Amino acid sequence: MRITVFRRLMADEFGPGRAEVLARDHVLSGLGGRTVEQALAAGVPAKEIWREVCQAFDVPAERR
Repeated sequence: MRITVFRRLMADEFGPGRAEVLARDHVLSGLGGRTVEQALAAGVPAKEIWREVCQAFDVPAERR
């Protein structure tokens, strides 16, 4: 998954403003205690990050 696709999914699911805040500030244990931005910077694949976000925020299966 491309990062641009990931960012679009985040914005579609949470709204553009909230998606940015979540990516910057919310620490996910499934990403090793990192935020989305930290995980992306560390080279974690966007698809793996999206899976963790979906799990953490109970995104319905049809939108995963």
